[in-house]
Amino acid sequence: MQKYLFKNIPVVNEGKIRSLDVLTNGERIEKIAGSIETKYRVVEINGEGKHLFPGVIDDQVHFREPGLTHKATIYTESKAAVAGGVTAFMEMPNTIPNALTPQLLEDKYTIAANTSLANYSFFMGTSNNNAEEVLRMNDHKKDVCGVKIFMGASTGNMLVDSHSALDRVFRESEMLIATHCEDERIIKSNYERLKNEKGVLTAADHPLVRNEEACFESSLVAIKFAQKYGSRLHILHISTEKELQLFSNMMPLKDKRITAEVCVHHLHFTANDYESLGYKIKCNPAIKAARNKEALWKALMDDRLDVIAPDHAPHTLEEKQGLYEQAHAGLPLVQHALSLMLHYHKQGRISMEKIAQKMSHAVADCFGIENRGYIREGYFADLVVVDNNLPSTVTKENILYKCGWSPLENFTFPASIQNTFVNGHMVYDNGKFDETTKGQRLLFNR
Repeated sequence: MQKYLFKNIPVVNEGKIRSLDVLTNGERIEKIAGSIETKYRVVEINGEGKHLFPGVIDDQVHFREPGLTHKATIYTESKAAVAGGVTAFMEMPNTIPNALTPQLLEDKYTIAANTSLANYSFFMGTSNNNAEEVLRMNDHKKDVCGVKIFMGASTGNMLVDSHSALDRVFRESEMLIATHCEDERIIKSNYERLKNEKGVLTAADHPLVRNEEACFESSLVAIKFAQKYGSRLHILHISTEKELQLFSNMMPLKDKRITAEVCVHHLHFTANDYESLGYKIKCNPAIKAARNKEALWKALMDDRLDVIAPDHAPHTLEEKQGLYEQAHAGLPLVQHALSLMLHYHKQGRISMEKIAQKMSHAVADCFGIENRGYIREGYFADLVVVDNNLPSTVTKENILYKCGWSPLENFTFPASIQNTFVNGHMVYDNGKFDETTKGQRLLFNR
């Protein structure tokens, strides 16, 4: 494998930006120093005007394979991911068939081993009646990222609204439990009331159907179960100001048993954007009133929110149209999540160090990922070169999602992703791909 020497490049890592040399040898980072001279034959990369980030680790994507491959595949979306600086992803179980048994889960790992350009892991799915299968995953703590519970309805038989099923999983699972928290009874009640009042609902009604109360009540239930049994709980895509009172910044991440994720679209869009984007930004949990966005930013910066992710969930444009009840929920975002955060860095809302913390370091720490998420000697060379002075615009021509669209189309970022390295292999180079080497299965320190 090719060796690379990054010369005099500002390294964004562990709360600092320092101009360093970084040498990769095979899959790993061999040396980091103020100046490196080597007898190796290397490809030298001049770091002038650029920054080196640890690869983004995305803890929540929907790559739709198997069963929904008209929307996306592990290959197409991992290609979009590496173009956006994402070197590893964790994918959700609401494919068809739902990943509700260890064998169905392993089928997805087999697909990824053959096609994924990024490193990968897959969540085991939970239903109201597969607790025995879920608990078999206790023997796979080191090679599966976690158990996923949809406490709001999803594709197939994946809504878990039985408290006895929840109780058993929280009581007996030894793995990280990731939850989608929305109370289905509140959602149904809101929908029926609004339908009776208005007759026809629009995209702007989505945050009224899936409102703050639905999110808060469900998150509270999950937290109570986790506190009762000391479970390791990670609540995904927090979207409301009210939920933030449930989370703490009074201890370091490594000591937390309950952690939380925020998604880029909840940090970027507000309910005001339904007027121009309509169902393109329909997602679950819903994008809500602007005060929630501001509260999420505050909680992100004071560490009540631990991780940033895109919750990449592609649908075709046709599936995003029609009546409220028919328009699918979810946005394609994995290619542009890091670029969007770099936009907010330019706006003065977040430092580059904080971006690396929330999109790389904290994800590795939260899930206990082995030898990834940091730029350290001996760690895997999962690296991203960013040019903060070269703007890039989202166009139909450069969107790599299989669905072919983005809610950020025509948006210009102040920075661009120049190179992405996965396990020391330069898979992405300024618009070109080297697909000769595939990603690896993530392993976990548990």
